[in-house]
Amino acid sequence: MKFIIKYLPIIFGCHCRADRSFYFKHRKFPICARCTGELLGIILSIFLYKIYSLEILVNIFFILPMLIDGFFQLLTKYESNNIKRVIIGILFGYGFFNLFLNSIFFTISLGKYYARLYK
Repeated sequence: MKFIIKYLPIIFGCHCRADRSFYFKHRKFPICARCTGELLGIILSIFLYKIYSLEILVNIFFILPMLIDGFFQLLTKYESNNIKRVIIGILFGYGFFNLFLNSIFFTISLGKYYARLYK
């Protein structure tokens, strides 16, 4: 468990700010609210991919809110709250990992197709 807590911020590139993190029993999560949402979205994507796979454009649409929210916070004085961050993170994680899985399975099917051609 300490391994996961140590490396989660590195994997997600998380800033780990205390004011942008969730707490459980007075202990701060190892990653911020947005990264927690991304992790939840990735986990959902893994379990739901075969049941409910989305089109590429829908996945891109799921990624956009995080990009928009992040740029608004960077360029203006706007500050979203942790609930918005986790919801946007879930959408991003789900959409991003779905795109990742789509690209992997497309590459595998393309490899199988060309393997049959050159047998």
